[in-house]
Amino acid sequence: MRETQLSGAARQHLRHALKLAARGRYRTSPNPMVGCVVARGEQVISTGYHRRAGGPHAEVEALRQAGSRARGATLYVTLEPCNHHGRTPPCTEAVIAAGIARVVACHRDPNPAVAGGGFARLRAAGIEVESGLLVPEAVRLNWRFLAAARYRRPAVTLKWAMSLDGRIATAAGESQWISSPAGRRWGLEERETHDAILVGSGTALADDPRLDRRLRRAGRPNVRVILDRRLRLSPAARLFTVPGEVLVYARRGSPADNRRALEARGATVVELEKVEPAAVLADLFDRGVASLLIEGGAEVAAAFVEARLFDRVAVDCAPILIGGRTAPGPVGGAGIPRLADALRLADLRLGRRGGDLLITGFRDGCLPDLYASVGGS
Repeated sequence: MRETQLSGAARQHLRHALKLAARGRYRTSPNPMVGCVVARGEQVISTGYHRRAGGPHAEVEALRQAGSRARGATLYVTLEPCNHHGRTPPCTEAVIAAGIARVVACHRDPNPAVAGGGFARLRAAGIEVESGLLVPEAVRLNWRFLAAARYRRPAVTLKWAMSLDGRIATAAGESQWISSPAGRRWGLEERETHDAILVGSGTALADDPRLDRRLRRAGRPNVRVILDRRLRLSPAARLFTVPGEVLVYARRGSPADNRRALEARGATVVELEKVEPAAVLADLFDRGVASLLIEGGAEVAAAFVEARLFDRVAVDCAPILIGGRTAPGPVGGAGIPRLADALRLADLRLGRRGGDLLITGFRDGCLPDLYASVGGS
Protein backbone atom coordinates (compact mmCIF):
# COMPACT_ATOMS: atom_id res chain seq x y z
CA MET A 1 0.00 0.00 0.00
CA ARG A 2 1.28 3.47 -0.87
CA GLU A 3 1.15 6.26 1.69
CA THR A 4 -0.83 8.36 -0.77
CA GLN A 5 -3.58 5.71 -0.56
CA LEU A 6 -3.73 5.90 3.22
CA SER A 7 -7.00 7.47 4.36
CA GLY A 8 -6.99 10.49 6.64
CA ALA A 9 -8.38 8.44 9.52
CA ALA A 10 -5.80 5.68 9.04
CA ARG A 11 -2.95 8.20 8.93
CA GLN A 12 -4.29 9.80 12.10
CA HIS A 13 -4.45 6.43 13.88
CA LEU A 14 -0.87 5.57 12.89
CA ARG A 15 0.42 8.96 14.04
CA HIS A 16 -1.46 8.40 17.31
CA ALA A 17 0.28 5.01 17.63
CA LEU A 18 3.69 6.63 17.05
CA LYS A 19 3.02 9.16 19.81
CA LEU A 20 1.97 6.36 22.14
CA ALA A 21 5.13 4.40 21.31
CA ALA A 22 7.32 7.37 22.26
CA ARG A 23 5.99 7.19 25.83
CA GLY A 24 8.12 4.09 26.35
CA ARG A 25 11.37 5.73 25.23
CA TYR A 26 13.20 5.33 28.53
CA ARG A 27 12.31 1.77 29.56
CA THR A 28 11.92 -0.51 26.54
CA SER A 29 15.58 -1.11 25.59
CA PRO A 30 16.75 -3.46 24.16
CA ASN A 31 13.25 -3.79 22.71
CA PRO A 32 11.79 -1.24 20.29
CA MET A 33 9.20 1.36 21.21
CA VAL A 34 5.81 0.23 19.88
CA GLY A 35 2.39 1.86 19.94
CA CYS A 36 -0.97 0.42 18.91
CA VAL A 37 -4.47 1.71 18.17
CA VAL A 38 -7.52 -0.51 17.62
CA ALA A 39 -10.14 1.36 15.61
CA ARG A 40 -13.22 0.99 13.48
CA GLY A 41 -13.30 3.74 10.88
CA GLU A 42 -12.54 7.02 12.65
CA GLN A 43 -13.58 5.68 16.05
CA VAL A 44 -10.78 4.65 18.40
CA ILE A 45 -11.72 1.55 20.38
CA SER A 46 -8.58 1.14 22.46
CA THR A 47 -4.88 1.99 22.63
CA GLY A 48 -1.71 0.52 24.06
CA TYR A 49 2.05 0.88 24.06
CA HIS A 50 5.07 -1.13 25.16
CA ARG A 51 5.89 0.35 28.56
CA ARG A 52 9.00 -1.59 29.55
CA ALA A 53 11.20 -4.46 28.43
CA GLY A 54 9.64 -7.72 29.59
CA GLY A 55 6.19 -6.16 29.97
CA PRO A 56 3.13 -6.67 27.74
CA HIS A 57 3.55 -5.63 24.13
CA ALA A 58 1.53 -2.77 22.70
CA GLU A 59 -0.84 -5.02 20.74
CA VAL A 60 -1.66 -7.15 23.76
CA GLU A 61 -2.32 -4.10 25.92
CA ALA A 62 -4.65 -2.58 23.32
CA LEU A 63 -6.50 -5.85 22.67
CA ARG A 64 -7.09 -6.50 26.38
CA GLN A 65 -8.61 -3.06 26.66
CA ALA A 66 -10.78 -3.59 23.57
CA GLY A 67 -12.14 -7.00 24.57
CA SER A 68 -14.91 -8.25 22.27
CA ARG A 69 -15.04 -4.87 20.50
CA ALA A 70 -11.84 -5.82 18.65
CA ARG A 71 -13.65 -8.36 16.46
CA GLY A 72 -13.75 -7.10 12.88
CA ALA A 73 -11.77 -3.95 13.71
CA THR A 74 -8.45 -2.66 12.33
CA LEU A 75 -5.28 -2.75 14.39
CA TYR A 76 -2.80 0.07 13.70
CA VAL A 77 0.70 -0.64 14.98
CA THR A 78 4.10 0.99 14.52
CA LEU A 79 6.00 -2.28 14.01
CA GLU A 80 5.30 -5.75 12.64
CA PRO A 81 3.72 -7.90 15.39
CA CYS A 82 6.10 -10.52 16.76
CA ASN A 83 5.56 -14.20 15.95
CA HIS A 84 7.93 -15.85 18.41
CA HIS A 85 8.12 -16.70 22.10
CA GLY A 86 10.47 -14.38 23.98
CA ARG A 87 9.81 -12.99 27.43
CA THR A 88 6.18 -12.67 26.27
CA PRO A 89 3.98 -14.83 23.97
CA PRO A 90 3.62 -14.02 20.24
CA CYS A 91 1.50 -10.95 19.50
CA THR A 92 0.27 -12.52 16.26
CA GLU A 93 -1.70 -15.14 18.18
CA ALA A 94 -3.36 -12.47 20.32
CA VAL A 95 -4.32 -10.52 17.17
CA ILE A 96 -5.79 -13.63 15.55
CA ALA A 97 -7.66 -14.70 18.69
CA ALA A 98 -9.18 -11.22 19.04
CA GLY A 99 -10.77 -11.46 15.59
CA ILE A 100 -8.96 -8.46 14.10
CA ALA A 101 -9.84 -8.13 10.40
CA ARG A 102 -7.00 -5.87 9.24
CA VAL A 103 -3.54 -4.85 10.43
CA VAL A 104 -1.86 -1.63 9.29
CA ALA A 105 1.80 -1.31 10.29
CA CYS A 106 4.56 1.21 9.66
CA HIS A 107 7.16 -1.39 8.70
CA ARG A 108 8.45 -4.89 9.26
CA ASP A 109 10.69 -5.87 12.16
CA PRO A 110 14.32 -6.49 11.05
CA ASN A 111 14.90 -8.78 14.04
CA PRO A 112 15.75 -12.18 12.47
CA ALA A 113 13.31 -13.81 14.92
CA VAL A 114 10.48 -11.80 13.31
CA ALA A 115 11.55 -10.36 9.89
CA GLY A 116 8.30 -10.80 7.99
CA GLY A 117 7.16 -13.88 9.89
CA GLY A 118 4.58 -11.88 11.82
CA PHE A 119 2.96 -10.55 8.66
CA ALA A 120 3.03 -14.02 7.07
CA ARG A 121 1.31 -15.58 10.10
CA LEU A 122 -1.44 -12.95 10.07
CA ARG A 123 -2.05 -13.36 6.33
CA ALA A 124 -2.18 -17.13 6.72
CA ALA A 125 -4.97 -16.59 9.25
CA GLY A 126 -6.93 -14.54 6.72
CA ILE A 127 -6.11 -11.11 8.12
CA GLU A 128 -5.50 -8.28 5.66
CA VAL A 129 -2.03 -6.75 6.20
CA GLU A 130 -0.72 -3.40 4.95
CA SER A 131 2.73 -1.98 5.73
CA GLY A 132 5.34 0.51 4.55
CA LEU A 133 3.52 3.51 6.01
CA LEU A 134 4.98 6.57 7.78
CA VAL A 135 8.34 4.80 7.57
CA PRO A 136 10.59 7.88 8.08
CA GLU A 137 8.79 8.80 11.30
CA ALA A 138 8.85 5.23 12.57
CA VAL A 139 12.54 4.75 11.74
CA ARG A 140 13.55 7.97 13.48
CA LEU A 141 11.60 6.89 16.56
CA ASN A 142 13.35 3.51 16.81
CA TRP A 143 16.69 4.34 15.21
CA ARG A 144 18.67 2.89 18.14
CA PHE A 145 16.88 -0.48 17.96
CA LEU A 146 17.09 -0.55 14.16
CA ALA A 147 20.78 0.41 14.00
CA ALA A 148 21.69 -2.30 16.51
CA ALA A 149 19.76 -4.86 14.44
CA ARG A 150 21.22 -3.63 11.13
CA TYR A 151 24.88 -3.32 12.12
CA ARG A 152 25.03 -6.01 14.84
CA ARG A 153 26.64 -3.57 17.26
CA PRO A 154 25.33 -0.92 19.65
CA ALA A 155 23.77 2.15 18.07
CA VAL A 156 26.25 4.97 18.67
CA THR A 157 25.69 8.67 19.41
CA LEU A 158 28.63 11.07 19.64
CA LYS A 159 27.79 13.89 22.06
CA TRP A 160 29.72 16.99 23.01
CA ALA A 161 29.30 20.56 24.22
CA MET A 162 31.33 23.25 22.49
CA SER A 163 31.71 26.99 22.16
CA LEU A 164 30.52 28.85 19.08
CA ASP A 165 34.11 28.79 17.80
CA GLY A 166 34.31 25.01 18.14
CA ARG A 167 36.25 24.48 21.39
CA ILE A 168 35.37 21.86 23.99
CA ALA A 169 37.76 23.32 26.59
CA THR A 170 40.13 26.23 27.09
CA ALA A 171 43.81 25.95 26.23
CA ALA A 172 44.36 25.33 29.97
CA GLY A 173 41.93 22.39 29.89
CA GLU A 174 38.95 23.95 31.68
CA SER A 175 35.63 22.65 30.33
CA GLN A 176 33.11 22.91 33.19
CA TRP A 177 30.83 24.35 32.19
CA ILE A 178 30.67 25.37 28.54
CA SER A 179 26.96 24.56 28.23
CA SER A 180 24.14 26.24 30.14
CA PRO A 181 22.18 24.46 32.91
CA ALA A 182 19.38 23.85 30.39
CA GLY A 183 21.86 22.46 27.89
CA ARG A 184 23.37 20.16 30.50
CA ARG A 185 19.92 18.83 31.30
CA TRP A 186 19.48 18.00 27.61
CA GLY A 187 22.73 16.04 27.84
CA LEU A 188 21.36 14.14 30.83
CA GLU A 189 18.23 13.32 28.83
CA GLU A 190 20.47 11.76 26.16
CA ARG A 191 21.94 9.51 28.86
CA GLU A 192 18.47 8.25 29.76
CA THR A 193 17.89 6.88 26.24
CA HIS A 194 21.21 5.03 25.85
CA ASP A 195 22.18 1.79 27.57
CA ALA A 196 25.81 2.80 28.13
CA ILE A 197 28.04 5.90 28.31
CA LEU A 198 31.65 5.85 27.13
CA VAL A 199 34.60 8.17 27.76
CA GLY A 200 38.34 7.86 27.37
CA SER A 201 40.79 7.68 30.24
CA GLY A 202 41.81 11.32 29.66
CA THR A 203 38.27 12.54 30.32
CA ALA A 204 37.87 10.14 33.25
CA LEU A 205 41.06 11.43 34.88
CA ALA A 206 40.55 15.13 34.12
CA ASP A 207 36.85 15.45 34.99
CA ASP A 208 36.32 12.50 37.37
CA PRO A 209 32.71 12.13 36.13
CA ARG A 210 30.06 9.85 37.62
CA LEU A 211 28.56 9.15 34.17
CA ASP A 212 25.25 8.22 35.76
CA ARG A 213 21.58 8.64 34.88
CA ARG A 214 20.63 11.44 37.24
CA LEU A 215 17.10 11.98 35.94
CA ARG A 216 16.15 8.37 36.83
CA ARG A 217 13.68 8.02 33.99
CA ALA A 218 15.07 4.74 32.69
CA GLY A 219 14.41 2.86 35.92
CA ARG A 220 17.82 1.20 35.97
CA PRO A 221 21.47 2.32 36.05
CA ASN A 222 23.39 2.66 32.81
CA VAL A 223 26.61 0.85 32.00
CA ARG A 224 29.71 3.09 32.31
CA VAL A 225 32.51 2.36 29.84
CA ILE A 226 36.10 3.64 30.08
CA LEU A 227 38.70 3.19 27.34
CA ASP A 228 41.90 2.95 29.38
CA ARG A 229 44.70 1.21 27.51
CA ARG A 230 47.20 1.47 30.38
CA LEU A 231 44.72 1.11 33.27
CA ARG A 232 45.35 4.57 34.69
CA LEU A 233 41.83 4.91 36.16
CA SER A 234 41.86 5.46 39.91
CA PRO A 235 39.96 3.03 42.17
CA ALA A 236 38.83 6.19 44.01
CA ALA A 237 37.09 7.57 40.90
CA ARG A 238 33.60 8.99 41.50
CA LEU A 239 32.02 6.60 39.00
CA PHE A 240 32.42 3.87 41.63
CA THR A 241 30.24 5.84 44.08
CA VAL A 242 26.98 5.35 42.15
CA PRO A 243 25.15 2.13 41.15
CA GLY A 244 25.73 0.48 37.80
CA GLU A 245 28.19 -1.69 35.94
CA VAL A 246 31.63 -0.30 35.09
CA LEU A 247 33.52 -1.75 32.12
CA VAL A 248 37.16 -0.81 31.59
CA TYR A 249 38.81 -1.71 28.29
CA ALA A 250 42.59 -2.08 28.48
CA ARG A 251 45.42 -3.44 26.39
CA ARG A 252 46.37 -7.04 27.01
CA GLY A 253 49.19 -7.20 29.53
CA SER A 254 48.23 -4.04 31.43
CA PRO A 255 49.52 -3.72 35.03
CA ALA A 256 48.09 -6.57 37.11
CA ASP A 257 48.06 -4.53 40.34
CA ASN A 258 45.95 -1.83 38.69
CA ARG A 259 43.56 -4.46 37.37
CA ARG A 260 43.09 -6.05 40.78
CA ALA A 261 42.50 -2.65 42.39
CA LEU A 262 39.78 -1.76 39.88
CA GLU A 263 38.16 -5.18 40.12
CA ALA A 264 38.09 -4.80 43.90
CA ARG A 265 35.88 -1.71 43.35
CA GLY A 266 33.50 -3.75 41.19
CA ALA A 267 34.83 -2.92 37.72
CA THR A 268 35.01 -5.50 34.96
CA VAL A 269 38.35 -5.14 33.17
CA VAL A 270 38.29 -6.37 29.57
CA GLU A 271 41.69 -6.85 27.95
CA LEU A 272 41.95 -6.55 24.16
CA GLU A 273 44.85 -6.84 21.73
CA LYS A 274 43.93 -3.36 20.55
CA VAL A 275 41.53 -1.01 22.30
CA GLU A 276 39.84 0.12 19.11
CA PRO A 277 36.20 0.95 18.28
CA ALA A 278 35.29 -2.24 16.41
CA ALA A 279 36.55 -4.55 19.16
CA VAL A 280 34.94 -2.51 21.93
CA LEU A 281 31.57 -2.35 20.16
CA ALA A 282 31.62 -6.08 19.44
CA ASP A 283 32.23 -6.88 23.11
CA LEU A 284 29.55 -4.44 24.29
CA PHE A 285 27.03 -5.95 21.87
CA ASP A 286 27.82 -9.43 23.18
CA ARG A 287 27.10 -8.11 26.68
CA GLY A 288 23.64 -6.92 25.64
CA VAL A 289 24.39 -3.21 25.19
CA ALA A 290 22.14 -1.99 22.37
CA SER A 291 22.97 1.73 22.43
CA LEU A 292 26.03 3.76 23.39
CA LEU A 293 26.52 7.47 24.13
CA ILE A 294 30.10 8.64 23.63
CA GLU A 295 30.91 11.74 25.68
CA GLY A 296 34.58 12.27 24.87
CA GLY A 297 37.21 13.22 24.61
CA ALA A 298 38.39 14.45 21.24
CA GLU A 299 40.69 11.51 20.47
CA VAL A 300 38.00 8.98 21.37
CA ALA A 301 35.53 10.77 19.10
CA ALA A 302 38.13 10.82 16.32
CA ALA A 303 38.67 7.06 16.60
CA PHE A 304 34.96 6.36 16.09
CA VAL A 305 34.62 8.96 13.32
CA GLU A 306 37.65 7.66 11.42
CA ALA A 307 36.29 4.10 11.70
CA ARG A 308 32.82 5.29 10.60
CA LEU A 309 31.46 3.51 13.67
CA PHE A 310 28.86 5.99 14.79
CA ASP A 311 25.30 6.72 13.73
CA ARG A 312 24.27 10.05 15.21
CA VAL A 313 25.77 13.27 16.54
CA ALA A 314 24.27 15.39 19.35
CA VAL A 315 25.93 18.77 19.91
CA ASP A 316 25.27 21.53 22.45
CA CYS A 317 26.70 24.76 21.00
CA ALA A 318 27.00 27.50 23.63
CA PRO A 319 26.95 31.21 22.65
CA ILE A 320 30.50 31.87 23.86
CA LEU A 321 33.91 32.32 22.21
CA ILE A 322 36.95 30.64 23.77
CA GLY A 323 39.76 30.97 21.22
CA GLY A 324 43.27 29.66 21.72
CA ARG A 325 45.50 27.89 19.20
CA THR A 326 45.84 24.86 21.46
CA ALA A 327 42.27 24.75 22.78
CA PRO A 328 40.84 21.38 21.68
CA GLY A 329 37.98 20.82 19.28
CA PRO A 330 35.44 18.00 19.60
CA VAL A 331 37.06 15.63 17.08
CA GLY A 332 40.83 15.17 17.24
CA GLY A 333 42.98 12.73 15.31
CA ALA A 334 44.90 13.47 12.13
CA GLY A 335 41.88 14.92 10.38
CA ILE A 336 41.34 14.96 6.62
CA PRO A 337 43.58 16.58 3.99
CA ARG A 338 40.78 17.66 1.64
CA LEU A 339 37.29 19.04 2.18
CA ALA A 340 36.03 16.55 -0.39
CA ASP A 341 36.82 13.84 2.17
CA ALA A 342 34.71 15.41 4.92
CA LEU A 343 32.18 13.10 6.54
CA ARG A 344 28.76 14.61 6.02
CA LEU A 345 25.73 14.48 8.28
CA ALA A 346 22.11 14.15 7.21
CA ASP A 347 18.67 14.90 8.62
CA LEU A 348 19.94 17.77 10.77
CA ARG A 349 17.59 19.06 13.46
CA LEU A 350 18.05 22.31 15.39
CA GLY A 351 16.67 23.19 18.80
CA ARG A 352 17.22 25.56 21.70
CA ARG A 353 17.70 25.07 25.43
CA GLY A 354 18.31 28.23 27.39
CA GLY A 355 20.78 30.18 25.28
CA ASP A 356 22.34 27.05 23.75
CA LEU A 357 21.83 25.83 20.20
CA LEU A 358 21.21 22.06 20.00
CA ILE A 359 22.18 20.23 16.82
CA THR A 360 21.49 16.58 16.01
CA GLY A 361 22.14 14.70 12.80
CA PHE A 362 22.82 11.24 11.41
CA ARG A 363 25.88 9.91 9.66
CA ASP A 364 25.29 10.22 5.94
CA GLY A 365 24.00 6.83 4.76
CA CYS A 366 22.74 5.69 8.15
CA LEU A 367 19.04 6.45 7.65
CA PRO A 368 18.95 4.94 4.11
CA ASP A 369 20.50 1.79 5.61
CA LEU A 370 17.77 1.67 8.25
CA TYR A 371 15.00 2.30 5.68
CA ALA A 372 16.36 -0.59 3.60
CA SER A 373 16.50 -2.87 6.64
CA VAL A 374 12.75 -2.51 7.22
CA GLY A 375 11.68 -2.54 3.57
CA GLY A 376 9.16 -4.99 2.23
CA SER A 377 6.13 -6.51 3.82
